[in-house]
Amino acid sequence: MSTSPAAEAARRRTFAIISHPDAGKTTLTENLLLAGGAIRAAGAVRARGENRRTRSDWMKIERERGISVSASVMTFDHEGLMFNLLDTPGHEDFSEDTYRTLTAADAAVMVLDAAKGIEPQTLKLFEVCRLRDIPIVTFINKMDREAQDPIELLDEIASKLALDPAPLFWPAGSGGRFKGMLDLRNEQFVPFAKKGSDSDEGHPAPVAFRGNAIVSYLDPDEQGELEENAMLVQEASKPFDPKAFLEGHMTPVFFGSALRHFGVDQLLAGLGAYAPPPKAVAAVRGGEPTHVAPGDKEVTGFVFKVQANMDPNHRDRIAFLRLTSGRFNRGMKLKVQNTGRQLSVNAPIMFFASDRELAEEAFAGDVIGIPNHGVLRVGDSLSESGTLRFAGLPNFAPEILQRVRVKDPLKAKHLKKALEGLAEEGVTQLFRPVIGADFIVGAVGQLQFEVMADRLANEYQLEVIFEAAPYSEARWLSGEKADVEDFANKHKGAMATDIDDQPVFLAKSAWEIGYVGERFPKIGFERSKERA
Repeated sequence: MSTSPAAEAARRRTFAIISHPDAGKTTLTENLLLAGGAIRAAGAVRARGENRRTRSDWMKIERERGISVSASVMTFDHEGLMFNLLDTPGHEDFSEDTYRTLTAADAAVMVLDAAKGIEPQTLKLFEVCRLRDIPIVTFINKMDREAQDPIELLDEIASKLALDPAPLFWPAGSGGRFKGMLDLRNEQFVPFAKKGSDSDEGHPAPVAFRGNAIVSYLDPDEQGELEENAMLVQEASKPFDPKAFLEGHMTPVFFGSALRHFGVDQLLAGLGAYAPPPKAVAAVRGGEPTHVAPGDKEVTGFVFKVQANMDPNHRDRIAFLRLTSGRFNRGMKLKVQNTGRQLSVNAPIMFFASDRELAEEAFAGDVIGIPNHGVLRVGDSLSESGTLRFAGLPNFAPEILQRVRVKDPLKAKHLKKALEGLAEEGVTQLFRPVIGADFIVGAVGQLQFEVMADRLANEYQLEVIFEAAPYSEARWLSGEKADVEDFANKHKGAMATDIDDQPVFLAKSAWEIGYVGERFPKIGFERSKERA
């Protein structure tokens, strides 16, 4: 007998991994897949040949630079639970993509480098989690290298993030002196073997901290020091409270070395035990606010990402749909709320990095890929009735604006289509000035332009040139229709439209926005917009 949508949703754990670049996020992702039985060999992310398909970093520019610039989804079943791991871009130039991915997550794992603590990008991503009330699990990585004093790391979490850190384990040393960690809840010592990931044996099994076997791993001085430090930290920290964690006031802290596959099994067990299953989501139906519960009968969800050309052999475009309720079955018809279009979802995909398989059914918390040709956009709400709209995913004003033109003038039409495709994915913002034939593209950082150029060359065979634009700021206009039209007529040379044909004011400086804003008080100059 099949289980109910509510029961299936209850065994889902959908979480994102956030970190500063170089904190070890990709390595942790891979080792969580290994711990969950989804891949068979550590190192598969860096392996060549056939193993390449187990990667979460599958875009060419990511492989070359060793950074993640596009979010991937990996699903695996482990010990009766279904985990959906959302890998987010670590590079700050892709913070908007990360923001959207976090809208689909029910919890986040914050990876900290034990030597560096909380870095600026970690802080930014944490703020996004706080905005969305996403509970955070902390994994302090690279304990097998020289690290800061763990108590100082806890103090930093408390002071910079205003979160109560609750360590569930406590490390014995760091760097060359790292011997393992003490499980503070059951007084078991988890030994670290230096040969770790390079041998088939892995790490020794945990032993009783006060038992005879401990002498194989710690001498009496080390044992005494660990016991003293553990007592100190337990007196100084609040005990772990699952309710405070779910409310976003507390973070359970795990220690380990992702590269040596140490502490990863414990982290995965912690996510299974404490991370929340999908919860009810706010929505609007027929103009009235409502909530959609995971166990509701109607199948609903929202698109948080669109990715083109995941398979270079097929010019495909996959919309990532986070399901929020119901039992989805392959072949179902779903309606897009804002366009009223009906889709027959005949080939839904479950992801394993860039590998994929057909999804026969899926439930709230799952992420499925829907192949489509430009029908679905980031922020679209889907449901069986087509009447439900989830809160939109915002677009943020870009920080860099550049002109783009194609080297071969005969390919100008192709450029328009390619740029529109990238804008629909959320890779870039595209503005079409009212006067002139140039395209203006906007991004958060320079690396996005490099990714754009790389993809235009590889996927669309277009060699492009980016040039400085005469503008530095873009703002969406809001206000009464007549007032907006009056403003647009008086500033034709600085007006553009975005991909949704919304009016955009392109300014030469922030000062100009302030100056114009004073002269036109009825107009709002918005830094962000949600798709209606």
